[in-house]
Amino acid sequence: MVRFSILPLILIFALTSFTCNGQSFQETGSGAKTVANGINLEIRFYGPSTVRILKWPENKSFEKESLSVVKEPGITDLKIQQVRSNLIVKSDQLAVILNMTNGTVSFETPTGKSLLKEKESDEGFTEFNDAGDKTYSVSQSFSLDKDEAIYGLGFQQQGKMIQRNLKLNMIQNNTETFVPFFQSVKGYGLFWDNYSPTVFSDNQDETSFTSEVGDLIDYYFIYGGNADGVIAQMRDLTGHVPMFPLWTYGFWQSRERYKSQDETVGVVRKYRELEVPLDGIIQDWRYWGNN
Repeated sequence: MVRFSILPLILIFALTSFTCNGQSFQETGSGAKTVANGINLEIRFYGPSTVRILKWPENKSFEKESLSVVKEPGITDLKIQQVRSNLIVKSDQLAVILNMTNGTVSFETPTGKSLLKEKESDEGFTEFNDAGDKTYSVSQSFSLDKDEAIYGLGFQQQGKMIQRNLKLNMIQNNTETFVPFFQSVKGYGLFWDNYSPTVFSDNQDETSFTSEVGDLIDYYFIYGGNADGVIAQMRDLTGHVPMFPLWTYGFWQSRERYKSQDETVGVVRKYRELEVPLDGIIQDWRYWGNN
């Protein structure tokens, strides 16, 4: 009598391509992948509430090691099904719906509450010559609710807490630092994983990230339910950072610059003389070379 092991059959099934109504998709160990409108698309879960969306031109390949994300895709209990032209990948905390006709992705709670939707566009990939290397400029647009507040995107000087109705040229400089991540009052966050010069734009028509260079569109959608939940998931995705020493949360003294060691030390002595608590003093520029 011949005995068959069911384990190889399970592995084969996990990587099987399914075809329905002329459209096919492939289940992976962490989600699913397909081709839509000439673009490869992959839905890759990193946990029940964190999912990575990858898009790249058909018949192209890529290798990318993130400079920010340290977490690996996890084993997540997923339900994958195709309903007409929609491929639905659902965990117990998040549902991702991929339109296999136009390639747009939307995100919902398991009960069907809409969180975020991609906007259909023909401008996702634009050929770009990067100093002799053929690559692309990449862009992705989203549709936010009219009055939806979003926060984040780094540290800017434009005086706004809610990051709507603005355009940011996200290039680090002396007084502004940028992080291509925002979180919404609807309880989700979005991290655009690209390190080239990037423009964030929000207007009444769409919200978008456009990066100068990229082999693929690569972003993470995080559902935390509230701000604390989103930050917790983002820390889990990009790495847990220890707290600063206690003294760094105290009072710091700073000015445009101090011109000598004696001036710096003199300021500290005056604080001590006045018995005003002081935990740090900043020596800024012109402390190098001859000046």
